[in-house]
Amino acid sequence: MMKLSKHQRTALAWGAVAVAAALLLWLLAPVLAPFITAAVLAYALAPAVQALVGRRLPRVVAVLVVELLLGVALLALLLLVLPILNQEIPALREQIPALAKVANERLAPWLAQHGIQLQLDTASIKAFVLKYLDANLEDWLATVLSSARIGGSFLLAFVGNAVLLPVVLFYLLHDWPSLMARAWALVPPVAREAVGGFLAECDAMLGQYLRGQLLVMLALAAYYSIALSLARFDLALPIGVFTGLAVFIPYVGFGLGLLLALLAGLLQFANLYGVAAVAVVFGIGQLLEGFVLTPRFVGERIGLSPLMVIFALLAFGHLLGFVGVLIALPLSALAVVAVRRLHAAYLGSALFR
Repeated sequence: MMKLSKHQRTALAWGAVAVAAALLLWLLAPVLAPFITAAVLAYALAPAVQALVGRRLPRVVAVLVVELLLGVALLALLLLVLPILNQEIPALREQIPALAKVANERLAPWLAQHGIQLQLDTASIKAFVLKYLDANLEDWLATVLSSARIGGSFLLAFVGNAVLLPVVLFYLLHDWPSLMARAWALVPPVAREAVGGFLAECDAMLGQYLRGQLLVMLALAAYYSIALSLARFDLALPIGVFTGLAVFIPYVGFGLGLLLALLAGLLQFANLYGVAAVAVVFGIGQLLEGFVLTPRFVGERIGLSPLMVIFALLAFGHLLGFVGVLIALPLSALAVVAVRRLHAAYLGSALFR
């Protein structure tokens, strides 16, 4: 029987702990969403709470102030989307049947010349629009209640998580210093120097990424709002601010903003000018983000290419659902730091010589 050294036994023990933690996370993923969401928010908001405490504000009051500001920010983001929907849905109701008719009259003959047969059923499209976009408040309420009866467990879970999240966030922010102290006390004294350096590097990487990403979001929100205003879009401000803030969600946020802008352009101008203006504004925005803002404010500290970011989001999302999306970035940062240290150790080992 092979005898393991002390370092090998330690490595195996920590490996077993990591596997057990991953398995537990996978099994409990459906119920962990509000707790992990709160933990991610607590990590991001703890410095703000500590800054208020440093100004001699009681910690309870500081936590309440930070949570209130977070709620106001989320409400403001929601209020940005509502004017877009309020203006675009009635316009969609009027324009979709007209656009379908124009497509049949102008686009279909041109496509037929190239061997593509296209004929839209305008009557069915008009009936669909009237059914789903012309509903009044009572009809929408009836639909929601019907959905609640069909998917009652989902609705109950959603409401429960929405109520639970701020409560969990409050206790995490209030007890954050003591929680960190207890977690640090569990680290073996002999490993504290290495673990402390590793965690400090991870914290610096994530902190710089979050701060830089915030600057990128604010700059893009200003750019898209100004550019769409110059292009004479009525909804320039809400679409521009929403797109700038939504880019925090890689690719998905930009795609949603682009879709809203395209709809607004088609419905407001009813010609190719709206599409061309959106293409120019968002094309320049992508160049600005990729070649100026992100390298300037975020840099390469996180060490993840856009392709690796997409893979991490998809992989963790597939394995753990919404919880996986939440922890994809932090765990990826930990992995990058670990790989860097392993690479440095390999270059200095006998295997490389």
